[in-house]
Amino acid sequence: MSPFKIPDPLPRIETSKIDSEYRSQRYKVFAGIFIGYAAYYLVRKNFSLVMPDLIEQGFSKTELGFALSGVSIAYGLSKFLMGNVSDRSDARKFMSIGLALSASLMIAMGLIPVLTSSVSVMFIILLFNGWFQGMGWPPSGRVMVHWFSIKERGTKMSIWNLAHNIGGGLIGPLAILGVSWFGEWESKFYLPGVIALAISSIVYILVRDRPTVCGLPPIEEYKNDYPKEHLKSEEDISFRAKEIFFKHVFNNKVLWYIAFANAFVYLIRYGVLDWAPTYLSEAKQFSLQQTGWAYFLYEWAGIPGTILAGYVSDKWFKGMRGPVSVIYMISVLLFILIYWQNPAGNPMIDSIALIGIGFLIYGPVMLIGVHALDLVPKKAAGTAAGFTGLFGYLGGAVFANVAMGAIVDVYGWDGGFITLVIACTLSIILILFAWKIEKTSDTQYG
Repeated sequence: MSPFKIPDPLPRIETSKIDSEYRSQRYKVFAGIFIGYAAYYLVRKNFSLVMPDLIEQGFSKTELGFALSGVSIAYGLSKFLMGNVSDRSDARKFMSIGLALSASLMIAMGLIPVLTSSVSVMFIILLFNGWFQGMGWPPSGRVMVHWFSIKERGTKMSIWNLAHNIGGGLIGPLAILGVSWFGEWESKFYLPGVIALAISSIVYILVRDRPTVCGLPPIEEYKNDYPKEHLKSEEDISFRAKEIFFKHVFNNKVLWYIAFANAFVYLIRYGVLDWAPTYLSEAKQFSLQQTGWAYFLYEWAGIPGTILAGYVSDKWFKGMRGPVSVIYMISVLLFILIYWQNPAGNPMIDSIALIGIGFLIYGPVMLIGVHALDLVPKKAAGTAAGFTGLFGYLGGAVFANVAMGAIVDVYGWDGGFITLVIACTLSIILILFAWKIEKTSDTQYG
């Protein structure tokens, strides 16, 4: 029997108690997946902030880019494959266990010197970490589609999606705090790891897989908000893995377009984020403190940008995600050009450019995830999200880690930025194709 077995539905509670219980549980499960996913980011990108320290020890950018790719390779595969497992698992256990395992690895990486002694060892550890990281998004997506209806999902997802901005942004200040407290760069691993490990227990306490395990009606019934293609007995249907993959994912043309677009969006996201500490240190002469706070501002600027993207896609474009993504990506391109061409010695302009990219890039990151959920039945939500994530990480993030390091070693930072400009352009073209197809077809499930 799977340790993640989905709990059985409970008998329906009294009608008079449904409203109050539904509101209470929705607050709890939302808080659980929000705090939990923020904690996942506390133990995902620590290595990026450690790279300048490792370069001082003699490692090259190409070597460190290869080591860093371990997270992206495993995460992309895990988000897809474990996403399918999560569709048939208890989100409560799935998410909390994955977080505890990832946090434990980062604590070990900071406390055991041999784990940062060679590129091969670091790659293997980060590979395992990436796999455990893939246990965060799919159960969150599963919780979201079961507890929030289609007409509110864009806004709710945009708020939930801020979790990775908060978690990712806190890494910078935590790095500064850890080095100040413990006097060693290894604290950038173990301090966030301890915090994330504690939060894994909070996730288990707060999250519930779906309304029916609390004796509540399905969200469509409660909100009277049925999607265009509603499966009346979906609560009682268990799709087979093959059916999820081939009927609802691989045969969905729009999902393919946004998956490829996601690869280029993630290349930009991590091409800027992962190399910002190194780029700002080498090309713009930023200090550790300046770099840490710039990293923080990049992530937290995504908070208002993401909320705005979700709201506009829901209210102005009636659930269409493509138009907002295109507008955001065109603006991202402009700020990348400023970030690239601004001469060293103008830290304010560099910081504004980073804030601009951070404000904008997370809108399309979130919207592509929501778009994937909109395109399939609820029981295939984790797999669809994992499918776009597979392209985002194996395509975009791995390229940003490995190829960007090699490109910068050979062609300098100009070569790296030319790559980002090309990726931005291609993402816009692919999203436009998906938008065109969707306008002429009915592909929304909810």
